[in-house]
Amino acid sequence: MGIFLNPSNSKFQEALNSEIHVDKSGMLAYINSVIRTEQKYLCISRPRRFGKSMAANMMISYYAAGNDSRELFAGLEISGDASFEEHLNKYNVIFLNMQNFLSK
Repeated sequence: MGIFLNPSNSKFQEALNSEIHVDKSGMLAYINSVIRTEQKYLCISRPRRFGKSMAANMMISYYAAGNDSRELFAGLEISGDASFEEHLNKYNVIFLNMQNFLSK
């Protein structure tokens, strides 16, 4: 079935190892800026085939406790942000893949 609480960062690692990877980690800086504010409820939407799964895997790798993702994000845009260390691997993350649930 899978790991639902604090999954590993292996899927984001695969994306980073790919020949083509676009650094979208800058959006983590915005998410960090709205944590513990009235704007904390976010909807991250994109058209079909524009990286929703990659964005979700990036967020899992960055926020999930139990991962050590410092090396994964070294050199990416978020690593230069003041909030980088404050939120890196500090939260419990629940991951539900709706495609798996809907296909059964």
